[in-house]
Amino acid sequence: MQNTHPILNMVEAHRDDLAALADRVWATPELLYGEFASCAAHTDVLRAKGFRVTETVAGIPTAVMGEAGNGGPVIAILGEYDALPGLSQQAGIAEPRPVIEGGNGHGCGHNLLGAASLLAACALKDWLAATGIPGRVRYYGCPAEEGGAAKAFMVRDGAFADVDAAITWHPDCMTRVDDPESLANMRMDFEFAGRAAHAAATPHLGRSALDAVELMSVGVNYLREHMVNGARIHYAYLDAGGTAPNVVQASAKVRYSIRALELADMLALVERVKDVARGAALMTGTEVAFKVISAVSNNLVNEVMDHAMHRVLEELGGVPFDEADHDYARAIQATLSGADLAAPYRGVAMEPRDGESLCDYIVPLRPGGEKMVGSTDVSDVTWAVPTTEVLVATHAIGTPGHSWQITAQGKAPAAHKGMTHAAKAMARLGQMLCEDAGLLADARAEHARRLGRTPYASPLPADLAPPLIPRPA
Repeated sequence: MQNTHPILNMVEAHRDDLAALADRVWATPELLYGEFASCAAHTDVLRAKGFRVTETVAGIPTAVMGEAGNGGPVIAILGEYDALPGLSQQAGIAEPRPVIEGGNGHGCGHNLLGAASLLAACALKDWLAATGIPGRVRYYGCPAEEGGAAKAFMVRDGAFADVDAAITWHPDCMTRVDDPESLANMRMDFEFAGRAAHAAATPHLGRSALDAVELMSVGVNYLREHMVNGARIHYAYLDAGGTAPNVVQASAKVRYSIRALELADMLALVERVKDVARGAALMTGTEVAFKVISAVSNNLVNEVMDHAMHRVLEELGGVPFDEADHDYARAIQATLSGADLAAPYRGVAMEPRDGESLCDYIVPLRPGGEKMVGSTDVSDVTWAVPTTEVLVATHAIGTPGHSWQITAQGKAPAAHKGMTHAAKAMARLGQMLCEDAGLLADARAEHARRLGRTPYASPLPADLAPPLIPRPA
């Protein structure tokens, strides 16, 4: 890659500071809505770099926004910094060895995600100041992507109301524009209330909430045969009613994640799952209460933005990994299965390449292949403003998401190179959107056309607040 645009050198000027931020966040892995140290670290950097800072965005204590520039279009660059439970892992090794047994870890690379997005925002800020071109860049530090739907709450509460376009990225093992598909998703708790009784002497007086949860599971399993293609339902027991088998369980709680490729299909499926829960309560003589925890939409694609980002990637070329990076990647790959190693190639319709440890090239736009679709709260931003998301290689090919191997690679030199490359792609696209009024107008016109066909409706109940947690003492 040759730095043919000054903004790419501006990325390099801030690289070390933001790599240090990524490592700092990696060392303090925090879960959804509890990212107090991580948010504070991002806020410190925003202030040090001269951004105008707004804290507690949309009433969320761990959401922050920094703005720079004046007039012109508003370009949002989205960052995240939440971690995952149970993925604590020492850095730079190729064997499972937690820092804290059972502790949190950055097993999805969000320490890199937030730092690279802020790095891009710093470069775009400098470029706007140097050129005098009207425009504003905003860095949005967004918490709770992993199941907390913070961006959906932020969209609902107007945090993106005056934004013209949004750019984001995610660490990956391949470098490409992300596919537009995602699953609308709702997380709901089903809490059953029954009646305790002596399980041997007076079982007829008991009404088992645990029986209701188990019958609900049976009913949902039968429902799977009659769901739309691409739908998914998962569940986890939050409360099984206690540990004494000789006491009829008077309470039990289960959390369901209900997904579909279209928001309307997901909402219809939610109603069917609720009917199953009501039936389970009726069969067991218990009562059931429903509570939505979070919800996100499916993606609204913007071809103009995606094609522009792909042109940027082709201009930049692949991430410049060195032989030491490949050596560590091969050590990580030795811990993976053949299926792990083949999965990324299936996802982009490529034949597996034996011996390839890191992706140092650009995957074609819309490559086809086997879709490995998840859910993200970025989707709700795509309905609010024209948005594109780029995937950039930061770890060994085949590394499964949400794994100790991702955490282990989160501070490696290859990860820092990937995050810097992602920052260059986002900063360069931000520059293009500020320079080229026609490009931005085309993106906004496409967005308006798609909204005209399918207007946006937030999947969140109007009275639902984000599940915030207290700040540690």
